[in-house]
Amino acid sequence: MDKELKKNLALVTDTLKEANLYYHACHVLGYDQQTIAPKKAREAQGETSAFLGNKGFQLVKSKKFIKAAEYLYENRADLGKYDSVLAKSLHREYQRVKRITPKMQHEFSLIYNKAFVDWLNAKEASDFSIFEKSLGKVREIELKQIALEKVHRNTTYDALLDHYERGMTENILDETFGTCKERLLPLLEKIKKSKKQIRRDFMSRTVPEEAQRRMAKYLLNLICFDFERGAITTTEHPFMDDIAVDDIRVTTHYYEDNFASSMFSVLHEGGHALFGQNTPRVHYKHFIEGEKTLGMHESVSRFYENRIGRSKAFIDLVYDKCKEIFPEVFADASAEEFYEAVNVVNPSLIRIEADEFTYTFHIIIRYELEKMIINEGVKISDLPRLWADKYEEYLGVRPDSDKTGVLQDVHWSGGFGYFPTYALGNMYNAMYINKMKEKYDINKLISGGNFDIISDWMTKHVYKKADRLEPQEWIRDITGRAFTPKDYLDYLEEKFGAIYGLS
Repeated sequence: MDKELKKNLALVTDTLKEANLYYHACHVLGYDQQTIAPKKAREAQGETSAFLGNKGFQLVKSKKFIKAAEYLYENRADLGKYDSVLAKSLHREYQRVKRITPKMQHEFSLIYNKAFVDWLNAKEASDFSIFEKSLGKVREIELKQIALEKVHRNTTYDALLDHYERGMTENILDETFGTCKERLLPLLEKIKKSKKQIRRDFMSRTVPEEAQRRMAKYLLNLICFDFERGAITTTEHPFMDDIAVDDIRVTTHYYEDNFASSMFSVLHEGGHALFGQNTPRVHYKHFIEGEKTLGMHESVSRFYENRIGRSKAFIDLVYDKCKEIFPEVFADASAEEFYEAVNVVNPSLIRIEADEFTYTFHIIIRYELEKMIINEGVKISDLPRLWADKYEEYLGVRPDSDKTGVLQDVHWSGGFGYFPTYALGNMYNAMYINKMKEKYDINKLISGGNFDIISDWMTKHVYKKADRLEPQEWIRDITGRAFTPKDYLDYLEEKFGAIYGLS
């Protein structure tokens, strides 16, 4: 590496170190805002976070930084494998925010923050009108930011998708979700007509919060979550925050009449956390730890939540511990009944509580609504009705309140384009699980509690290159095949066909 390249690389890395101090503070404040901050303090706390985030933004918008970063991009062939990824990332981000000034960025942050606070209040009151104006402003600034980007996309919504899952397009999703509907809707009708009776009465028995906390800690320890580098608390809408290399935090929500909700949210967010805790430390050193996409991340969270957590082998493994911590629940319920209960197909209203089979339709509904919001300019005031209509169309259920309908998810307060990554995550992990099966009997590993072996395989094959490869390259690198929803749909048909005794 010549002297000029070294000088520019040093300027870039020194600037990023300083900017990351501000971003680190923003993450801590954001985590606090969503967990223990008093209700009346949330908006002011968000304003502080927006201020600090803008300080970091100003650093990476300076002429010196941009000039140095673009020099790295132009000479990326002479950089090492990690710094060349950084150069490409900085160039891509520069193209995206080139015409966004620090003043504009601060204004956008305040709008997102206000939308988050309004969403919390609206959900608590089950009143969409409290959130309606803020959501309209979120759409306005999303469209404004896309207009300012110097990147061509076939549709406006494609630009938003690219922020979460690089290279993903409406055309790919339309085809993918079309295949899902073609294969899953007929099977859903067969399941509805099945004579199979699955017992669920014990699933709503009262479980104190303290017992659920014990279970949460047990589950995180079981899947190899490192409590010396992570923490857990509660929130309205469970999430994980990758605050720093040794500070990965997860959240959950305890319901005394639905103990399984926390169990599976802990496995889901714990999966996200394992991705963070097993990201190579060298990625943090070279500032590329945030290059993994949301589809990649969701593949891991839903791997632990569903492919492991709802498997027969896992339920058999944790059944005795469940009896120990929740004795009243399992006094008369067997492991087989528990397995069937956590896999019952029951079209319902709440996405994060949805069964594994119908979950894809919750995503399709949001995807279709987002396209209407962004590409078609649908009236924001019409969303509660449109939401309810979609649920009736696909799942045969209709929300009786805004809280169980359009207000149930936090995501739109921060923009549009995230939701499809959940479904993509399911499809990615179905592909790499089939690859893992070439070496291991996964059910035997699970039943034996050998999560260290699973974690090691995931680290070597799924986590190791995630920040360095584009999504389609990444899944091909793991599996040797191009992306396809087939593995996931085959899995759903086989699993639920067996549970419901379908041919």
